[in-house]
Order: sequence, then structure tokens, then C-alpha cells
Amino acid sequence: MHQVTTHREVQPLSTVGTSTGDEALAGEVLELRAKNEQLSQALVSRAVIDQARGMAMVLAPCSSDRSWDLLVDVSQHSNVKLRDVAAALVATTNGQELPDSLRREWHRALRRLHAPERR
Repeated sequence: MHQVTTHREVQPLSTVGTSTGDEALAGEVLELRAKNEQLSQALVSRAVIDQARGMAMVLAPCSSDRSWDLLVDVSQHSNVKLRDVAAALVATTNGQELPDSLRREWHRALRRLHAPERR
């Protein structure tokens, strides 16, 4: 049976001793905290990206895979992180305008996405 440690039971890192074992433990705790924060951010980003993919499927009209490609295309060509492109697109549902640079790249990406279909 595993013992569960609550947040209150975790000793602050500043009170950890200086022995090699304690230093290794403190390093492991810091690493786990950083990983936990990264995973939390990834979960939040994932929800926004999925919402943006759904919007792209309706706006483009295209499949889920192609909506992903569209968002990645906009991200790469505008040099804006994918999660930020997705957040900007989702924010348009609350009355915010898509920034001009993203709007221009969105239209270019749509042309590139549908260009193979025109041939």
C-alpha cells in the first residue's frame, strides 16, 4: 500500500538539509514540480487547441486532421506558438478580433490548404 503525502506535509525546500541524499531528494522534488506545472499547462493548452480545431473544421470546412494542419501552418508562418494561435482564434467567440498578422496568415493558410483540391 502506498502512502499519500498531502501538499501540507511536503517540507519546504529551504528547510531540507544539505546531505547528498537530501540534495538529491530536493532536486527530484523540483523536477517533479516543474513536470507537474508543464503537464498542467499542456492540459489547458490542449483544451484551447481542440476548441480551435473545431472552429477551423467549421470555418475551413475540413476534417479534424486538416484543421490541425491549418493551425500548425498559421503558427509556423506567423512565428506564433500554436497554443497562442488557438487562443486568439477561440477569443474571437468573445468578440475579440483576430490580430491582423494572424488574420492574413489564416487566409494564406486556407488557400494553401485548399490549393490541392483545385487541381
